[in-house]
Amino acid sequence: MQTQPFDHPDKASETSAMRPAIARIHLANLLHNYHLLQQHAEQAQIMAVVKADAYGHGLKCIAQTLQQAGCEYFAVTDTNEGVQLRSHLGKEASIILLSGLFEPIEAGICQIHNLTPVITDERHIQWLHGQKFTGKVWLKVDTGMQRLGAENPEKLIQLCHQYHISLAGIMSHLACADTPEHPLNLIQADAFYQLHQAIAAHLPASLLNSAGLIALPQHKHDMIRPGIALYGAEPVAHEPLGLKPVMQLSGQVMQIREIEKGVTLSYGASYAAEKDMNIALICVGYGDGLPRALSNQGYAEFQNQHLPIVGRICMDYCLLDITHSDLKVGDSVTFWGESLSPNIVAEMLDTIPYTLMTGVNQRVRRIVIDSETTPGGTSG
Repeated sequence: MQTQPFDHPDKASETSAMRPAIARIHLANLLHNYHLLQQHAEQAQIMAVVKADAYGHGLKCIAQTLQQAGCEYFAVTDTNEGVQLRSHLGKEASIILLSGLFEPIEAGICQIHNLTPVITDERHIQWLHGQKFTGKVWLKVDTGMQRLGAENPEKLIQLCHQYHISLAGIMSHLACADTPEHPLNLIQADAFYQLHQAIAAHLPASLLNSAGLIALPQHKHDMIRPGIALYGAEPVAHEPLGLKPVMQLSGQVMQIREIEKGVTLSYGASYAAEKDMNIALICVGYGDGLPRALSNQGYAEFQNQHLPIVGRICMDYCLLDITHSDLKVGDSVTFWGESLSPNIVAEMLDTIPYTLMTGVNQRVRRIVIDSETTPGGTSG
């Protein structure tokens, strides 16, 4: 497999890079997911959501790979992420700030770096006008989530016209798309359609996130905004699209011990060996992003075997029951990836795959894999 450097502003030092807690980023899987989503999007365009360091996968490698595949629209959270992304993508990409503007100074940043903020308040337009903003904005309306959205969208459209600020489109966000049968989905879709037709029928419209493609495929409008699906977690677990996880979190075996029946393990002595057993010490812990709640209930994967996590997960380590495994010192185990879906791990914790991916700490070494066939090195 061919690898490339993982460039990050907080790139690990040479000493910390040697620690074998690794997140492998499979770009072939990213492209598989992107092309699959293109098929489902049909005529709609894709706005790739790459906020939060591309959900923990690495902003530069993810965004540049998608751009090379033809993606033209990218969504991040704020101006900080927007400026960083602009440095990776050059002048051509359209970069949308989903949280819009927090302070007047950000309007000037949008002008300098050609960023497209989402507006929800009259102040945003005033700030942009004050900075002689010549770019475009998206208008966001709330259709039932009660989160971020314009209270008087008609007024915002009027102000944009008054100050000669171009509107790129109108968008809203679904609250229950990951539950396709939830009645609020159709309520929101109808409210968005009616509002779009009434005040901005000439503008492009965007409603669907990853799960929305499953819940409301008839409401694609002009643009969809996939996030979690790009990274290979199924947005609706019981209606899989055929996505492939992009991140594989793994750790190496540091030590193997023989434990006698009755011996307790790790902090709090929360696990006592029910029999003589072998345990392996793995150099991945909650300080790396392995959820502590997996203690005594989760498992890692090795050669199609599920190895239970025993004892409490520590900041830097965890313990596995390898009594019936051929695992050796130096071998690596997987905590989630293509062989152990992040959806399955998230379900154990009654959470969502987002929290797993974005929770992987920056001290975990990323290895970006370009190809599945050509041998290559690793990078910190």
